[in-house]
Amino acid sequence: MSASRSGTARADGDLLSALLDGMDTALCAFDADGVVTHWNREAERLLGWPAEEAVGRRGLGGWAARPADAAGIEARLAGAMAGPGRRLHEFPLLRKDGGRVLVRTQAAGVRGADGSPAGVYCAFGEVHAQLDFERSVALSDALFGDAPCAVVVVDADLRPAVVNGPAAHALGASRTALLGRPLGDAVLQGADQLEAALEHVLAQGGPEAPTELWATVRTPDGERRRCWRSAFLRLASPLARDPAPLGVAWLFEDVTEARQAEQDADRMRFRASQLHRAGAAAAECEDPMEAATVYLDFALAGFADDALLDVARDDGTRLVRTAATPAEAPGPVARVPGAGLPVPYAAGHPALRALDRAATVRASTWPAAPPGPGPGGPPGAAGPTGQGATGRRGGPSRSWAAERHWPPGTAHALCAVLRSRGRTLGVVTFLRSGSRPPFERPDVSYAESVAVRVAASLDLAHPD
Repeated sequence: MSASRSGTARADGDLLSALLDGMDTALCAFDADGVVTHWNREAERLLGWPAEEAVGRRGLGGWAARPADAAGIEARLAGAMAGPGRRLHEFPLLRKDGGRVLVRTQAAGVRGADGSPAGVYCAFGEVHAQLDFERSVALSDALFGDAPCAVVVVDADLRPAVVNGPAAHALGASRTALLGRPLGDAVLQGADQLEAALEHVLAQGGPEAPTELWATVRTPDGERRRCWRSAFLRLASPLARDPAPLGVAWLFEDVTEARQAEQDADRMRFRASQLHRAGAAAAECEDPMEAATVYLDFALAGFADDALLDVARDDGTRLVRTAATPAEAPGPVARVPGAGLPVPYAAGHPALRALDRAATVRASTWPAAPPGPGPGGPPGAAGPTGQGATGRRGGPSRSWAAERHWPPGTAHALCAVLRSRGRTLGVVTFLRSGSRPPFERPDVSYAESVAVRVAASLDLAHPD
């Protein structure tokens, strides 16, 4: 029985020695009398003293510490053995070759079976290396705490492993709800692009400069399109000889407002340029109706797919199609041969509503902006109608467009009234397909600017 116990104790000792020697931190231990009981290989590498020369010595004075420093060091270790918790200290030690090294230590006492102090262990490393490690940990804690930058760490399977508060807010979910779930659960549109970027970073490392990603996320206020300025860092284990990727740190900030402001400014400059060019071209037209179609042609660029020009007849009670883009294939706005044909719009048609209200009306198969007053119109005039829409986003129903006598594939419409010299002359309708977004409030302002010019040309063509 005693032989069995002796073998077990020896096996336990061998296991403990193997564990201590495999540590990346230098470690030594002292018993209650201050005698060195353990000395691992990292301690040997740092100070040059092998375990055979260190174990069994009493204290550190005269070999691993100068006599002038030894008393203070041993007093600190004794205090750690008697007190609770870990103690953090910095003190100089001696290498075997006589050089000095400043180390940063964590010491904690060891209790015996009866609870009395039985010794102390001391983990230590060169102070600069320890400070780098602690600084890295502190930086990580700061990034995942109150940092203004959003941070998400994804594992090698592209699933979030750590999410800080700003990132959770940007993704519209709680920090715990995002952990371990595919990014597509939070990012409704743009997840493919984001995952492709993460895969590239895992395979080849992060890009040299931040990139901008557009995505749609679900928020308490509904779906929102966001632009994130993103940086990616590949995380690899420092312990492996051939660093294996642990995941990717994705740092991003929301720059949606800035990018939208830039896009709005570019759009306004382009539209102002189009109006200027249209005015110059229309001034060369001898026929006022030709000038009206020129304005519509210039307006379509980047704005709409089709345009319909309906002129009011019989004291404004009915509309006659005067000009339109070709229904069969893309082309310029062309006049309808002859005097035009009455358009059989049903009651409640957006064009008739615009004519009746003398204001702009929008219609769509799926909601655009919330109802409200459009520029230059009364409250509710520019709000989306969409009544009877059975299509869905990206795929408008054929019946919705057919019932309104619009080209197949139409998903969004904007009807602007034509007025000149206090008279209502007709309605111009701009149409977009389902691959384009609905008309928004800035579009209303532009359409009304075009309508004013078209109305002036129509007034010249029909002064009476």
